[in-house]
Amino acid sequence: MRFGREFVSKMIPEWQEAYIDYAYLKTIIQDIQATRKLSVSSSQTKPSFARNLTRRYTRDASVSENHVIVFNTVPHADYERDMTYETAFLKAGEPGGDSEAAFFRTLDREFNKVNSFYRLKVEKARNESLALTRQMEALVAFRNRVREKKPSPSDSVSVDINALSSKSKEHKVTLGDLMKTEASESILEGIRMNRTLETPLSTIKTILKVHKQEDLKFTRENLKKVEERLQRAYIEFYRKLAHLKNYSFLNTSAISKIMKKYDKIAARNAAKLYMEMVDSSYLTSSDEIHKLMVRVESIVIEHFCNSNRRQGMNLLRPKENKELHRTTFSTGFFFGCAISLIIALALIIHDRNIMGTPGQRTYMETMFPLYRFFGFVVLHVVMYAANIYFWRRYRVNYSFIFGFKQGTELGYRHVLLLSFGLGTLSLCAVLLNLDMEMDSQTKDYRIVTELIPLFLLALVFAITLCPFNILYRSSRFFFLAVLFRCIAAPFYTVNLPDFFLADQLTSQVQALRSLEFYICYYGFGDFRQRQRNTCRSNDVFTTFYFIVAVIPYWLRFLQCIRRIIEEKDLSHGYNAIKYLLTIIAACLRTAYTLNRGTTWNITAWVFSGVATLYATYWDIVIDWGLLQRGCKNSFLRDKLLVPHKTVYYTAMVLNVLLRLVWLQTVLDLKFSFLHRETLVALLACLEIIRRGIWNFFRLENEHLNNVGKFRAFKSVPLPFNYQEDRDQYN
Repeated sequence: MRFGREFVSKMIPEWQEAYIDYAYLKTIIQDIQATRKLSVSSSQTKPSFARNLTRRYTRDASVSENHVIVFNTVPHADYERDMTYETAFLKAGEPGGDSEAAFFRTLDREFNKVNSFYRLKVEKARNESLALTRQMEALVAFRNRVREKKPSPSDSVSVDINALSSKSKEHKVTLGDLMKTEASESILEGIRMNRTLETPLSTIKTILKVHKQEDLKFTRENLKKVEERLQRAYIEFYRKLAHLKNYSFLNTSAISKIMKKYDKIAARNAAKLYMEMVDSSYLTSSDEIHKLMVRVESIVIEHFCNSNRRQGMNLLRPKENKELHRTTFSTGFFFGCAISLIIALALIIHDRNIMGTPGQRTYMETMFPLYRFFGFVVLHVVMYAANIYFWRRYRVNYSFIFGFKQGTELGYRHVLLLSFGLGTLSLCAVLLNLDMEMDSQTKDYRIVTELIPLFLLALVFAITLCPFNILYRSSRFFFLAVLFRCIAAPFYTVNLPDFFLADQLTSQVQALRSLEFYICYYGFGDFRQRQRNTCRSNDVFTTFYFIVAVIPYWLRFLQCIRRIIEEKDLSHGYNAIKYLLTIIAACLRTAYTLNRGTTWNITAWVFSGVATLYATYWDIVIDWGLLQRGCKNSFLRDKLLVPHKTVYYTAMVLNVLLRLVWLQTVLDLKFSFLHRETLVALLACLEIIRRGIWNFFRLENEHLNNVGKFRAFKSVPLPFNYQEDRDQYN
């Protein structure tokens, strides 16, 4: 791999603008090379004897010259301790000298940018280290208070009558304990615990403006919580230090590489002198980060790992989640199985003329809505796998944005393995159902036949809720935790994973209705006779048919309300209006589907049109950040991760077209070759595909916002809160 590609691949994505612009410096060197070639071609008009003498003199001079550049250090205009380095190029009068002077001016600007950025980050790391040190002192005192029994006056004067010689020794130990206790109590004075675990009760207290700190309770449960929080804080801090160390090394390497290229192309000897200046700068000479890393390692090993170095280093440097060959093989195997089963299913339907049988309509109205649930899930997971692939390709730091634990995030192959595995299992169930249905003579299999979809659904839920460490437990539990926060939307702070998942649910309305049909079909319907009318004619089912369509949008509406209260940002209010309009439009379209009538049709048209225009504008302008005025990319934005602009234009057009799938409901479009349930399933698939497209550009825009703010690390709440900090914020 060439250094340029390696340099880009090892960058911290959110800091990419703070790195040396290696690619631009290479273009300047290419200009220098082109200028030198022109000067060499013009010199070939000289006589051969004179040209040889000139070439020999130039070669000898280039070898002997040592002073091509001269440095000067100037105090920074804003920071007195920060020095700005300026390079004077002494050969500007030679052919191509202007390009070489421009090269050094650009290199100085890039180097000073990197040096200042590094100094700023080191200063912040030093302050964060001091804060963690105070937290560690409080933890040690808290731990001593919990583990050691507080001495009483009777303990301090205890005397062994039978052993006078041990009296003084026992008294000394007690005094030492008293001194340690007094020191611990002095540290713990004015300290309270921060409540970081949010609950509905804590939300109510926040609304009532009850303080978020609680008095210290010296219990082992609280000690365990404090240790876990502080351990996470140290791990995240160590990761930050490692990134800073890598930042220094990468930029120093880039400067060294570009100077070697310059010496080679320009036939100079400036690299050694320039690198001496770089080595003396703060970027390379400072050992602050190394000292902090050694200190963090010793603290974690001693206080959290019982002096077990291997365990401590495994905590600080978790292994990356590598995609094994068996994952790739299993993904390909299940994909092949799914394709084979689809072909087999088509051949069986054609050979047995199942579509022409009298029971075909009954099957489409009963069994098909049960099985299509798995089709919706598989398609959505495949779209998510495609999102991960393109996020990685265009260096969108999705694991940081979603807040995945380092080393546990799934790659696109892992996600495809899950989707193809579920797809293969679902297709096997469909084939088994068809095969068992063909044996009409055997009445004993009918109940088993009808229960196959229910068994499959129960298996999926059992795997999702499985507490054992199999099938990516950390990812499953993360999904369940986010899903729970979505359901309890008003009582929890809304983070990006919460509203991102809620947005996914808005595209799975038909899947939720399939779950509703499961409950009705197996709970209240006569599934042995495949009678669906018992559900259709049920008023409770019809009522929940409305409610299920509204639930995802209602959850997003509540999330927006919560964010308005917390962040005081009116944009969330406008977003809430979008979901409110969508709720009204969905209810009116559902009412028109069930009741028909001109009034319902006109009302559904009006509200659906307004909701679609509102949502489309919000998707493209707010969520994707496109259609910005005055940007260098017409109708897009200044920064684009995908190099082809047509991708963005195509995505905008597709988003508008796929937003209009509701027209089928109000226009009452019917196709003779498609059953109504099939048409509904196809339109639901189009909405899932639209959501997959939306996902990529939504996270791209979020990533670019993080890049603009150099936000590359998540903040970890600390366990203790000091009195002076409370006074400062009050």
